[in-house]
Amino acid sequence: MSVEFNHTIVLSRDREKSARFLAEILGLEVGEPAGMFLPVTTANGVTLDFATVDIDFPMQHYAFLVSEEEFDQILGRLVAARVPIQADPQGRQRRCINRHDGGRGVYFMDPGGHGLEVITVAYGADPASPLNGVIEEVPGAV
Repeated sequence: MSVEFNHTIVLSRDREKSARFLAEILGLEVGEPAGMFLPVTTANGVTLDFATVDIDFPMQHYAFLVSEEEFDQILGRLVAARVPIQADPQGRQRRCINRHDGGRGVYFMDPGGHGLEVITVAYGADPASPLNGVIEEVPGAV
């Protein structure tokens, strides 16, 4: 039997706002509500089920692997929507992307307070590429 990741629950203060934000930025669609969940499904079939809760919850991190072309589109949508971006998860390199592992990556927050990351190369995919690559400033980014 092969094991595959199928879905996860993403806690939010407003499932509609968070699900729509993710779907719009990544170029995906929001599915039909299923009980308390509002799904967004990725190309490999993994579903993020957004749920509105009225409790404190810790920040989670969700990373998405995309093509170079998709990265350009996503970065364009982030800049156009004036979503703050950064090259690192700590937020020290604002208005920048990274070129780790020979690819490109960017971090940003969703409306629910979760950290999102978009990368074009899986970490460790090219052992010859430096883990900490060049940092590039993005014109027009906030």
